[in-house]
Amino acid sequence: MERIIEEIREDLSRRIAVTADRLADRTLAEDPAYAALLGRAELRERIHHNLRQSVEGLVRGIRGLPLELADARATGTLRAEQGLPLASLLRTYRRGGRLVWQTLGEAVAAHDPSELPRLLPAAAVLWDVVDQLTDAVADAYRCTEAARCDRDRERRAALLDALLDGAGPSEGPAASEAAAQLGLAERGRFAVVVLGPGGSGGPGDLGRLAAEPAASGLRVLWRIRADGETGLVELGHHPLESVRELLGPLRARAGVSPVVETPGDLARARWLAALALRTVAASGGPCTALLDERLPTALVASQAELAGRLRQVVLGPVLALPAEDCRVLLNTLGTWLTCQGSTTYAAQRLYCHRNTVSNRLRRLEQLTGRTLSDPAHVVELALAHAAVLQRAAGEPAPAGAKPAGRAPRRNG
Repeated sequence: MERIIEEIREDLSRRIAVTADRLADRTLAEDPAYAALLGRAELRERIHHNLRQSVEGLVRGIRGLPLELADARATGTLRAEQGLPLASLLRTYRRGGRLVWQTLGEAVAAHDPSELPRLLPAAAVLWDVVDQLTDAVADAYRCTEAARCDRDRERRAALLDALLDGAGPSEGPAASEAAAQLGLAERGRFAVVVLGPGGSGGPGDLGRLAAEPAASGLRVLWRIRADGETGLVELGHHPLESVRELLGPLRARAGVSPVVETPGDLARARWLAALALRTVAASGGPCTALLDERLPTALVASQAELAGRLRQVVLGPVLALPAEDCRVLLNTLGTWLTCQGSTTYAAQRLYCHRNTVSNRLRRLEQLTGRTLSDPAHVVELALAHAAVLQRAAGEPAPAGAKPAGRAPRRNG
């Protein structure tokens, strides 16, 4: 077979050149990706080179020599960097392999038709050559694409850090440029979400939320780091409340900032979202806390030193009681506050008589020197109770001091 190829080499070379013209024209006509990337002359030259490489690979294969794959790898790397789809690249290589076989058969038939049967064993060698070339191209393409994706992720992470953490100029043109590179509008409706640890969701769930913006109508850019997960939410025309539904599948504790309108406000929004998260009891179940719904509690959470002072000044005598007495009084106060001052509904929540609740509240009034009929005193007690529940960054609150759920407003 090698002898035949040598005898027809000159004719085969002419025919390969014509084949390169045909394949270049077909590729440009049928593949918009190639047409957008390369002119005809450049594409034809590249195809001609690849066809000749296939013929040389056939000769080396017949001789039992390894195929030279460096050029194919370089092509895969280049096309990946240029953004040509891998399917387009492989399709051209495979078409080229079929055309090489067809051209080879035509050249042998023109030289000596009787030699055609001897050509058949070369088919397996040629397809092996084409397979090796396409594998080398694909491997190099995927490696380059993976490296490019890693670079893109790192760049996007750095841009998100600049916006969310203020790790660089976060106002004016710098913030606008970072937002533009992330595909965010210069002005819009944005919110920031900070997730607490312990949810049942994982990176895959975050990725799904980010990859399916149409389902919720919200677009989320997640920043996953060792210290937690932060999401930048582009709300569009959706209400801030829709973030609760979005985060539901994660079953996590989450804090949500108020709506902001510019990228330069996102660093502040992240701080507010983290503050909202601090209003959620670490021992509680999944909860999405919108800052604007928890402003009094957030005010306490934002001033740890003053919160400690408020806790001691207002509720110090209660905290000094034996643990069980302290738990009962604090739980009663929290339930009464949640029931909006209704002793009747507080008693129902606590599974005790209304008079029992009244007696406990009177004792609390005596210990604190505050009366629940004075609105100013109620504010102090409510904030001090929130300070007890939050108790300085993870420090455990008194047993049983978990806040009760909401109840309808009623007169007690």
